[in-house]
Amino acid sequence: MDRIEKLCLDKGMRMTDQRKVIARVLSAAQDHPDVEELYRRSAAVDPNISIATVYRTVRLFEEAGIIARHDFRDGRSRYEQAGEEHHDHLIDMKSGQVIEFIDEEIERLQHLIARRLGFRLIDHRLELYGVPLEPGET
Repeated sequence: MDRIEKLCLDKGMRMTDQRKVIARVLSAAQDHPDVEELYRRSAAVDPNISIATVYRTVRLFEEAGIIARHDFRDGRSRYEQAGEEHHDHLIDMKSGQVIEFIDEEIERLQHLIARRLGFRLIDHRLELYGVPLEPGET
């Protein structure tokens, strides 16, 4: 049983065969798929899955805190498992590729900035947007 399916069961969610397929596809994703891509991958496993089922299931998983939704300025909501180790994102504006990274200096600076402004940081989300450097550019 994959992580998302287990989280669903732990939350008392009824797991239909189609929800299990969608949960497994999400768990196996190495990227941040949108609903259309989740539908394509899920339908390859079970051709009886409709896009409406994928939309409903994604909404259910998101409301339960099992998956996290990201809007990376490309007009599509993308998804990943929630509760994984904290990481930030760099989005390639040319290809749409999403690169996950962890930078301890950025984490430290965010806490320092919050303290300086009189706050204790409890959560944050960092998204960087860029394009690949041209040859010779630094």
